[in-house]
Amino acid sequence: MELAHYSDFAVRLVNTEEPVRSKDSLTSVEVVRDLFGEASQMARRVTEADLPRFRAVRSRLRAVFTLADEGDHTGAVDLLNSLLLEFPVSPQISGHDILDENGRPRWHMHLADHSSNATTGYAAICAMGLAFHLTEFGADRLGLCQAPPCRNAYLDTSTNRSRRYCSDRCATRANVAAYRARKRLEADRSEPTGLSAETSQESLTPGDR
Repeated sequence: MELAHYSDFAVRLVNTEEPVRSKDSLTSVEVVRDLFGEASQMARRVTEADLPRFRAVRSRLRAVFTLADEGDHTGAVDLLNSLLLEFPVSPQISGHDILDENGRPRWHMHLADHSSNATTGYAAICAMGLAFHLTEFGADRLGLCQAPPCRNAYLDTSTNRSRRYCSDRCATRANVAAYRARKRLEADRSEPTGLSAETSQESLTPGDR
């Protein structure tokens, strides 16, 4: 389903915050505009008033990913449905700038923007994109990075549903940490845990022998 690619908008927004590190990069109009990517027309409508509204939508989207990651798929769907109701979309057929080999428009579904402000438009795209992604691939395809302290959101598109990290960097960091932990455990197990027989005998008093 072509509309599933709109789910990337949700990932971009959620990952502007790192809760564990208490970091938030959603601090300016320019940062918000960058989230729109190629949707430059919608981005031009962003104002300072959109900053708190974007943060509020971000919290709700992160909750969707959190519940899905924890296995509460019904809860994730309920939250996503509430977003869909609050931020409805207007789908339409489009063929702009996309031509097939014969020079004819390659028709596809597109989300039209008739929103009252930038936040409403962006939230609608996020909700619809996640909805299509979830219904096509499953709620277990929405996850949060398992490499502490990162908790970035990601969309699992692996063939065997095995993704656990948001990026190759986090995967490498987690593998290195696991390797070092195994080495420490092996070292602890190889160390003497008690006194040798000779040492034990030497430590006894004459009356105990």
